[in-house]
Amino acid sequence: MDVGNIAIQLLSGLTVAGYLFIVSAGLTLAFGAMRLINIAHGSYYMYGAFIVAVIVGSTGAHVDRFWLALIVAALIVAAIGAATDLIVMQRIYNKEHLTQLLATFGLLYVFADVALQIWGGGFRSVRPPGVIAGQVRLGGHSFPAYDFFVMGVAIAVGIAMWLLLQRTRLGWRIRAAVEDPELLSVMGTNVPRLATTVFTLGALLAGLAGAVVAPLISVAPGLDTSILVQAFIVAVIGGLGSIAGAAIGAIIIGLFQALGVLWVPTWSSAFIYIAMIIVLVVRPWGLLGVPER
Repeated sequence: MDVGNIAIQLLSGLTVAGYLFIVSAGLTLAFGAMRLINIAHGSYYMYGAFIVAVIVGSTGAHVDRFWLALIVAALIVAAIGAATDLIVMQRIYNKEHLTQLLATFGLLYVFADVALQIWGGGFRSVRPPGVIAGQVRLGGHSFPAYDFFVMGVAIAVGIAMWLLLQRTRLGWRIRAAVEDPELLSVMGTNVPRLATTVFTLGALLAGLAGAVVAPLISVAPGLDTSILVQAFIVAVIGGLGSIAGAAIGAIIIGLFQALGVLWVPTWSSAFIYIAMIIVLVVRPWGLLGVPER
């Protein structure tokens, strides 16, 4: 078997792991801090991709706007997330998980219908700027330069999240909310405001992931549900509530997909479920998660 081809497949797996980590980090953060299972999380990812496609344009005529589009998409989606939290989420944080599932499932359909009305049902494509377009030669093989950019963004997000959670007062409050939200409230922290901040941050990360991945995919309705399943698998494998676990889970899923395509192409889509089953058999609460109290 060609070693170079294996290396290319593994790099492709790390690219998938990169954007899966960005999406699932927001999902697992919301669960860790508020115990919220958000089925509508994939909608923010889809909106981020569509916003970049609109700003840059499918013809590439405005490819110079790409860097601006990444920032604008993430910020617009964050604003949508903040509004969603204030209007809907604040009313269901203390409800049982079934209520949260039903409410966010309804939001998923609302967001999908709004997207269909705004952007239609057609496919859109996005061209990356020339500096990160083209191919990179690796041992006689070609690999898209843009994939390295995706990996770089994922690493940057991971470092930023670590600094936020470990080196800032906001991060201390988020970690405290994960451990004991009642005590945090008694100490004077405005827990509803903290919940809005965390939910907004999660939406921003999902929007950023959609914006970053837009040049790699066909931007179209349905992105929300397709990414949601993978993001939940990543979060479950890593342990709901753990950012480091989300990173490990994303790498596992990315590499399992890559090796599946390489070894058993017809069964490659099943590999991520096999990975999840193996982890849950050994640790039902995920690799870095903790059992529910």
